[in-house]
Amino acid sequence: MRHFVLTLVMLAFGVASAAAQNPISDGIRSQWNGVKKNIKESAEQMTDENYNFKPTPDVRSFGAILSHVAGASYLFCAAARGEKSPHGEEDFEKTATTKAAIVKATNDAIVYCDAAFTALTDATAAQMIDSPFGSAKASRAQVLVTQIGHDNEHYGNLVTYFRLKGMVPPSSRRQ
Repeated sequence: MRHFVLTLVMLAFGVASAAAQNPISDGIRSQWNGVKKNIKESAEQMTDENYNFKPTPDVRSFGAILSHVAGASYLFCAAARGEKSPHGEEDFEKTATTKAAIVKATNDAIVYCDAAFTALTDATAAQMIDSPFGSAKASRAQVLVTQIGHDNEHYGNLVTYFRLKGMVPPSSRRQ
């Protein structure tokens, strides 16, 4: 019995040690998984007729915010992946004009970014890469954390649009 308990304790430490090997990148990935869910569900939840909704004439419409998020996501995640972005930041704002097209652009951008976040480890997070911000170099973690922050910033805009339309936003619906 003593050997059995000792074996269980050793296994537990081994599992805990394996789980703690990438605590930084795991934390970044967790934040990404949360915001991408909010963005994806926002794109799906808003009604077709409200995709053109603007609270005031001088701000982006609901759909334009999502199109902007999709385009910017490619820039951030391409840098993190060490690739040239397949899309410009404004590509979808110019071309995606229907809910179906914007949902597709949103989902495709999420899949593209998933590869960057999945590949992230604590070691690669510290690597200096070409920055999409205009500065010469940034850490891969900085680029991906900025991607998350950018999505959260615009999710906040979307929440306001939902509330103005009398709708409960995705993150509140889940609570």
